Amino acid sequence: MSDTTTTAAPIRGLRVAELARAVGLSADTIRYYERAGLLPPPARTPAGYRIYDHQAIDRLKFIQGGQRLGLTLHDIADLLAVRDTGACPCEPAEHLLRRRLAELDTEMARLAALRTQMVTMLSTIPTANCADPTPGTWCPSPEWR
Repeated sequence: MSDTTTTAAPIRGLRVAELARAVGLSADTIRYYERAGLLPPPARTPAGYRIYDHQAIDRLKFIQGGQRLGLTLHDIADLLAVRDTGACPCEPAEHLLRRRLAELDTEMARLAALRTQMVTMLSTIPTANCADPTPGTWCPSPEWR
């Protein structure tokens, strides 16, 4: 007599190396995110290997997206904490992104001023008959002092 009862195969999780390949990170980075509290502690095999569920892929992609936007890991952890409650993280995300945008605007203004200064300095470099620099400078141009 044959047994017609079938049992579903257990859903196999991802080991750290498999998860790393799936999201394009190193295994060390994933372990760091776990230690930093960005990833919940995964299940372990009897031999002690980490086994991540497939939700870890989504979570790591969320972390990567936040980093691409220039958010700190602390900022991302705050958004994940809101997200983990089941609430929409849109309002805190908007606040963080507005702050980050202001930081970018400040940095872009600083870089534009630096570019202007460099263009000015380039225009003062003598192209012919360069004199010896005066002590304490490395180019005779007054802009370089």
